Amino acid sequence: MEQKEQEFTRLVKKHKTVVYTVCYMFSESKEEAEDLFQDVLIRLWKGYDTFRGESDVRTWIYRVSFNTCINGQKRKKKRRETSHIPLSIDVDFFGEISDSTLQIRRLYDRINRLGLVDRALILLWLEGLSYEEIGAVIGISVKNVSFQLYRIKEKLKKMNI
Repeated sequence: MEQKEQEFTRLVKKHKTVVYTVCYMFSESKEEAEDLFQDVLIRLWKGYDTFRGESDVRTWIYRVSFNTCINGQKRKKKRRETSHIPLSIDVDFFGEISDSTLQIRRLYDRINRLGLVDRALILLWLEGLSYEEIGAVIGISVKNVSFQLYRIKEKLKKMNI
C-alpha cells in the first residue's frame, strides 16, 4: 500500500465516527447513512491531496461530510414525490421505553423537521463542537453561530410533537 493510502486509512479510522455521525444526521435509515458514508469517503479521498492544513483536519472532515450530505439531501429531495403521507407509529410497539428515551426521540423528531442547515447546526452543537468549529464547518461567523443556535433552540421549543 502506498504511503498516501496508509495515511488516508489512518485518518479515516481516527475520524470515522465524525463522518458517520454527520451521515446519520442526514439520513432516515442505516442503509442511507452507509451510502452517505461511502460518498463522503470518496470525496475525502478526492480532496485529500488538496487539503492544505489551513484548518484542523477534523474541521475539514466535518465540512466535507456536511457538504456531501447536504448535496445528497438536495438530490434526494428532487427525486421524492411531492405528496407526503404522515404515518403514525404506536410507540408501545417497540416495547418499554423510558421517559428519557422518549424525550430523545421527540427531540430528534423535532430536529428532523428543521431545514438542512438548521439541523446541521443544532446537531453539530449536540455533538459538542465549539462555536468556532461549527462556524468553520458551516462557513459562518462565531457570532452568527451563536445567534442561529439561539433561534433554532427557540424554534424547537415552540414545535408541537
